Formats: sequence, structure tokens, C-alpha cells
Amino acid sequence: MWLAWPMSAASAFRAQLVAREVLYGAWSTIPSLLSVRLLAAAGLDYVVVDLQHGGATEHDLPALTTAIRLAGATPVGRVRHAHPADIGRALDLGCEGVIVPNVNSAAQAHEAAGACRYPPAGYRSGGGALTGVGEPFCLIMVESVQAVAELEATLADEGVDGIYVGPRDLSYSLGCPLDPDDPVLGPALGQIRAACAAAGKPVGIHATEGTTARRYRDEGCSLITVAADALGISCHTAAELATAQGS
Repeated sequence: MWLAWPMSAASAFRAQLVAREVLYGAWSTIPSLLSVRLLAAAGLDYVVVDLQHGGATEHDLPALTTAIRLAGATPVGRVRHAHPADIGRALDLGCEGVIVPNVNSAAQAHEAAGACRYPPAGYRSGGGALTGVGEPFCLIMVESVQAVAELEATLADEGVDGIYVGPRDLSYSLGCPLDPDDPVLGPALGQIRAACAAAGKPVGIHATEGTTARRYRDEGCSLITVAADALGISCHTAAELATAQGS
């Protein structure tokens, strides 16, 4: 039996994404149905299941993506690596699109985009039981000096739907602090936004709290991660403990 999700919600999200409408989401590293449901039900547009650095595996994806979808948000997978097997499995197991890390060249971006599309546009294999209806989206992470250098060529690829910035890894690559006001990181972020604007494609970015997220929105980012589950729990708990202790 072939299972497919209704086209409306997934197609609407993809249309908003490529139109560069502002979309807000959260980052999930805790492989819990309760956790992702609470995130999605908070009113977010999307929830990213972090398969690269989080606790979830492919085994968890069907339940997690279903919980996210039923709570009203779009499930997205940050895959482990820019490899066709990782990308295909995330899409087969319920993700409506992928954020692809470890991409340092336009050639790698082209391969990643091809893994999201069925022939003749790409080389994805059919058969996933939880595959969504319609075309998934492919967001390429820019998190290195090399990726920034090849950004225009990456954006010129028709299969690349947009860019997602990893500010922390980009700051590591640039050898500078993780601070949008840093004289090295700030201009690099501006260069990425300008290139995406010129190409007419969305730029997403990772933030973990609302003030920075709002800044990124005002600067032109349209896919903005505003919270992360593990960080939210630890920060909130630490703050409440400090208040209780009177410190």
C-alpha cells in the first residue's frame, strides 16, 4: 500500500519558502514525540529534526515527522552528510525537505540537489512509504570559507532551492567569534544575503533566541530558526534555578 500525505500543507510551505516569505522554525535534537509536538504546536512553520548532531536516527523519523505534521508544522531533516543515501532516506521517511551540511562546492551542491529529485531532473530512487506528495525542497548549508567562495555558482543551480547558514561553523572556518557584529563574520553574512537576494532565492539562518532571530529577519533572512529544544530546556532551567536561589 502506498502512503502519501495531503499535498496542500507541504505544497503551501514550499511555495512560501521559494517566494521568500518569512517562516519561523525550531531545531530538534531530542528524539521525543512529546518534544517535537510541543515545538510544532507553539505555532511554528517548521521543525528541523537534526540527524547530524541530534539524538534522532532514521528509525525515529516516521514517528517524529508524523507528530510534527499533525501538530501543524512542516517536518524538515538536517541530514548527516551531503550523501544521496542520507538525503533519500530522510525524504522517504517523512521529511518534506532537507537541509544539507558539509557542502563546500557548487559541484557538491549539484549532487545534493540531484538526490532530492526523481529522473530526469535528478537521480533519486522511488519507493519511500512515507514520501510526501510533490517536490521536496533542498537547502544547502553555507558554513565554510570555501562554500562562500562558490556561493554564486551554487545558487545558479536550478535544483538548489535556497541557502541555510550555519553561523557557528562559518565562524570557525573564518577564525572569528560567533557574533553577527564581528568585523569578519558580519560582512560574510551580508555577502551571503546579498548573493541570495540577487539570485532570487531564500536564505535561512540558525538563531536560538528571538532577539537575534528578529535581527536576521530584518536583515533579509526568510527562513529563521528561533529556538532549539535542548538549549531551551537547559537555559530555562538554569534561569529558574538562579531566580529560586536568589542569585
